[in-house]
Amino acid sequence: MTALPTPARTIQALLRGYFPRLLQVRGWVCALIVVLPVALSFGLATILRLQQMNFGSAEILTVFHKVLAQLALPILVLVAAPAGIREDLEQRTLPLMLTRPAQAWLLPFGKGLLWFGWGGVWIVASVAGLGGLGAELASLPLMAAALLAAFWAELGFMTFLSLVFKRGTLWGALYLLIWDPLVRIFPGNLQRITFLHYIESIAGSRGSSVGTSQLLAQEQISTPWPLAILVFVLFGILCWAASGWKLQTTPIGLAGTEAEG
Repeated sequence: MTALPTPARTIQALLRGYFPRLLQVRGWVCALIVVLPVALSFGLATILRLQQMNFGSAEILTVFHKVLAQLALPILVLVAAPAGIREDLEQRTLPLMLTRPAQAWLLPFGKGLLWFGWGGVWIVASVAGLGGLGAELASLPLMAAALLAAFWAELGFMTFLSLVFKRGTLWGALYLLIWDPLVRIFPGNLQRITFLHYIESIAGSRGSSVGTSQLLAQEQISTPWPLAILVFVLFGILCWAASGWKLQTTPIGLAGTEAEG
């Protein structure tokens, strides 16, 4: 007799069945996206120090905020999220997954959990690399927590967008790469609906500041870091739950019309 599907069995089967996909090209591209900037920073720091020039805390913060948080992390999300449930919809493979007993609403989370774990390993490795560049060791745990919590929330957000909109990846890219950096000129309440605001609040630092002479510049607010982490965690849970609900209510068939709108 086939065992009844439970959330634990569904997640376990997904983790076991899809793990080899992480070791394919997309998985290593995800790793390079977050590791390569720090590796290049090591090279740049070596050159500058050989020329008796400084590569100090200000430059390390620039690498963290401007490169990792504002560029590498969004690109990582944009690469990893389509490898989840949206790929099965577009390639018409989801009906084959559902031929075995499974709880459809858990599929987006189960596949997303794999990519979160894989990306999280390389995020931690990158932050550890910042320590090798000379970052204060006391700041590394909060830097890692900021990127991990943001990755959790952004990956869930992108998964939900990809299930709701045909071009969800495009809308997500516009949000992460255009809307989010505008945090510098947003009034307080609008700052709170950007990912970067919470990343900076958790890390306890900013990549840049807004001068009072800048047009439209607003006072930069902050959120206590435990609360910022909680916001990321709850927002991610909400997005994964909404993704599961969307998939559960989407007609799945071999014709593939569910992937067209």
